[in-house]
Amino acid sequence: MKEEKEKMLEAFQQYSSLRHIYEIIETGVGRENMAKGFLEKKESDLTVLVGFTAITGIEKTLPVELKKGKLVEVTSTSIYGYKGEIFENGSIKLTNSRTSLPCLSSLTTDQFIRSTDLPIGTLINMEDYTFMCLKKPKDLIIRVISDFLPHNKQIDFFKEIEDIKFSSVVELLEKLN
Repeated sequence: MKEEKEKMLEAFQQYSSLRHIYEIIETGVGRENMAKGFLEKKESDLTVLVGFTAITGIEKTLPVELKKGKLVEVTSTSIYGYKGEIFENGSIKLTNSRTSLPCLSSLTTDQFIRSTDLPIGTLINMEDYTFMCLKKPKDLIIRVISDFLPHNKQIDFFKEIEDIKFSSVVELLEKLN
């Protein structure tokens, strides 16, 4: 997503020197765009999917590490069906944690979800499952919490994310070996 790329570029500008060399690839939203972008990218030592995610729960009742703008690592993912069920072909994909961030499960969907009865702390987005199917063992998914489900009223997503910074993403990436 263009906004995520802009936030990453802005975060990188805050550092006068970096340990690693980075290339940002904007794949677009959704499973198909993720697959195309992933397959067209150059070979790299490490690929990290960074982007926004919704999380189930009410922000004021969630622990501090799951508040808006906080980072989480996705270590399991599946596909979320159009009727709120997990598809049979969306078998759970698992990976080992590579960070000290909270490790959560995500559900990948091809639609915008506004209400849900999923367990609190479940991440909802549109790309994780595809990435998990295509990634190398050392690659990882870092998500930035942007909003909370269910939405009791219509939200302006772009207004929700405008004050979120990605400098903590760069700090985390710089600590990776």
